[in-house]
Amino acid sequence: MSSREVVVLSVGGVRFVTRASTLQQFPESRLARMLNDDDQEFKLVNGEFFVDRDGTLFSYIMDFLRTLQVSLPTDFSDYQRLQREAEFYGLYPLADLLSQEHLLKPRLEILEVRFSLQEMQAFFRIFGSCSTTVETLAEQITVFTGQQSGQSWNSPFPSQKPLVPLPLERPSHHDMVFQCGTDYSAGDQFVARYVSIKPDNRKLINGTNVLGLLLDTLLKDGFRLISTRTVSSEEKVECYSFERMKRPAGLTVTVNQTPGTSGVARAKRSQVQKGK
Repeated sequence: MSSREVVVLSVGGVRFVTRASTLQQFPESRLARMLNDDDQEFKLVNGEFFVDRDGTLFSYIMDFLRTLQVSLPTDFSDYQRLQREAEFYGLYPLADLLSQEHLLKPRLEILEVRFSLQEMQAFFRIFGSCSTTVETLAEQITVFTGQQSGQSWNSPFPSQKPLVPLPLERPSHHDMVFQCGTDYSAGDQFVARYVSIKPDNRKLINGTNVLGLLLDTLLKDGFRLISTRTVSSEEKVECYSFERMKRPAGLTVTVNQTPGTSGVARAKRSQVQKGK
């Protein structure tokens, strides 16, 4: 029985097809013993193993066996039920990870954009509850500066002179400050600041255009606009508040096989894609 390569399971009426090696990731589990006829609760009917358990929750268990990582939907809430299922199958490393429910639950993330338009300049300040998101956004935003004559400062195209990138101001790990537009320098010269936000390649000088691109970038990144308000009518400061459910970093189990043992499982945090 253990030599079969493909195994079919019917769990609560839901059919699963997998490799025997997948079920044998944890040799001491009931799923691994099932292949050796060491567990009588798993009945072999017409070539399929029948298991009278929750088939929907078993799909998460199969995903764990295939990837050795706990990855649950943002709206998942049955942590205790899934933990009981993991214990039933003898997958105690998974049960241990599920007991750390606070590490697996998505967290609400808040981000605030403050925008001020003063004559020919626009000022931006971005606050975020998650420093990683702010850092990722800072890597997307680039400010370029250069000088232009008074006759061409309002041109929609950058000066022919090379533009120099400027570092963003980072008052803390949770916020950033930058500006765009033009500022009078000397004679008929103006200092122009352009803003580029990846993956858009344009260099924008108009503050309203930059604001629109910034808000669109946040919406595409999964944020939801929850409020717009005027912070200061005198200084013309507008505030845009966003929120999103941030998926936590995945929890991964590594299995170290050593001679004479059935394997030792160890949990660790894994890397996730930035901004997700």
